[in-house]
Amino acid sequence: MNKVLFFAHLRDAVGEEFLKLDVAGKTIAELKAELATNYDLPKLDTVMTAVNEEFAQDDEVIQDGDEIAFIPPVSGG
Repeated sequence: MNKVLFFAHLRDAVGEEFLKLDVAGKTIAELKAELATNYDLPKLDTVMTAVNEEFAQDDEVIQDGDEIAFIPPVSGG
């Protein structure tokens, strides 16, 4: 089982701060595609992804127990 965390507008779109999903064995790209479809999320290609608090690439394979966080870009001024 994996904990998938959402920040900023992604949290609003999903309606939850996090989800518990069984996504072990999938890549980050596969998880993004699944979430975009299941939760009608906006494009996730600009979103930073962290696995266990370390930034991860789309081809990284998720292991059982990993915590995945999706962090959209932030602007300020």
